[in-house]
Amino acid sequence: MRVKLHSRRAGLLGLCVAVVTSLNSTIALAETRATAPTASAEEAPIKHWRMPEIERRFMDISELETPYISRSPENRGDGIPVGSLTGKDGKAIAALALELSTGERGAYDSLLIAKNNTLLFESYFKRGRVDLSHPQSSATKSYTSLALGRAIQLGYLTMADLDKPVISFLDNIDRANLVSGAEKVTLFNALTMTTGIEIEEEVWDTLREDTQRVNGQGEIQAILEESAPITDESQVFNYGTGPQFVMQVIDAVVPGGARAFVTKEVFGKLGITNYGWRTAPSGLPVSGSGVSVTSRDMLKMGMLVINDGVWQGEQLISKAYLDKATSRQIFTGDDDIYGGGDLVSKQGYGFFWWGTELRYGDKQYYTFSAQGGGGMYIMVIKDLDLIVVVTAHERNDITQQITAERIVPVFASH
Repeated sequence: MRVKLHSRRAGLLGLCVAVVTSLNSTIALAETRATAPTASAEEAPIKHWRMPEIERRFMDISELETPYISRSPENRGDGIPVGSLTGKDGKAIAALALELSTGERGAYDSLLIAKNNTLLFESYFKRGRVDLSHPQSSATKSYTSLALGRAIQLGYLTMADLDKPVISFLDNIDRANLVSGAEKVTLFNALTMTTGIEIEEEVWDTLREDTQRVNGQGEIQAILEESAPITDESQVFNYGTGPQFVMQVIDAVVPGGARAFVTKEVFGKLGITNYGWRTAPSGLPVSGSGVSVTSRDMLKMGMLVINDGVWQGEQLISKAYLDKATSRQIFTGDDDIYGGGDLVSKQGYGFFWWGTELRYGDKQYYTFSAQGGGGMYIMVIKDLDLIVVVTAHERNDITQQITAERIVPVFASH
C-alpha cells in the first residue's frame, strides 16, 4: 500500500512539474516580441561584424533583451512564401526556440524552419535581426559552389570540365615553375578538398600578405609553386585548400569576372541585396569565408537547392551539378562532426556541402548542409521537404544533434 501511495505521489509530482514547466514556457512565450527585430541605424550598414574567436571585439551590435519567436512569420515581400506552424508542433518548436534564446545551449541568433517551400517558423535572439546580414564563415564555400553551378547552367562550363586540371582554365599560369603534379589538381579535387596541396602555415601567412604576388591568377601560381609535390597519395581530404581554385576558374570563364557574376547571376537572381562579400588578396571575391547574408536569404539558398536549382520557375543552377554537390563524394569520418552527437553519423563531403545522417527512431534521414564556424547552418532534409536555418556567434554547438532530437521528430511524425 505504501508503495502504491508513493507511486501515486510521484506521478502527481511529475504532473505538477510538467504543468508548471508548460505554464512557465507559455508565460515566457507571451513575453516575446510581437514584431521581428530590425537593425538600428548604426547597425544597418554593418556587413562583417566580428566573432570572438576571430577577433576580441564586436562591432556595435547590441543583444536583444526580448527574443522574437513566431509561429506565423510575416510576409515581407521577399519572395519567401509564409504559413503557420500550429498546434503541438508549433508549441514544440517554439519551446526549442525559447531554450536557444536563453544562451544556455550556445550563442544562437536565429532559427528559421521551412517545409514544402513555405516559411512556417521564424525566431531571432541576441544579435539576430530580420534585416541584418550575418557573417557566414565557411558557409561561404557553399555559395561559391552555387556560383560554379550557375556557370555550368549558363554554359560557361560543362560537367565534364569538373575532371579537367584547374590550370587548364587559367591562361596566365607559368607552368614551367609549378611543382610536380600540379596538373593533377582538377576542379573536382578543388570542390572536394582533395587537392593534395601541402604548404606550411607560415608560408600561407606570407602569401596572404604578399598582395602583389597573389594578385589575380598569381594566387594559384604562388600556391602551386610553394606546395610540396602533388601525388595520388597526397590527394586526400584536407579541409582548407580548394575554394580559391574554384573562384579563379569562375573568374576566368564568365564574362565580366567573378565579382559581377555572383552579384548578378547568383545573389541577384535570388533578390539578395542586403549582403557583403569580401575581397581576397587576389582581388577576387573571397571563396572560403567572407560572405554575410540575412537568415531569410540563407533560407532562399536552401529553397533553391531543395528545388534542384529552380527559383520562381527559372532553372538557376544545374540540377546535374547539384545532385553531385549535395551528395557525399567522399566520406570524411565521424570522429569530428561539427554540431554533432550520437544521433548524427556517416559524415561526408560533396562540392563544399556537408552530408550526414540524422537518426530518428529506426530511420536515418540524409541531411546536406552549408556550415560555417560560429554556428551557421542551412540544413536540407529532402525526405521531409524540410529546411532548417540557424545563425549563431559561437563555435561550440550541437545544432545537428538538436535538429535530430527536437526538430526532425516534429516533422517526421506526419
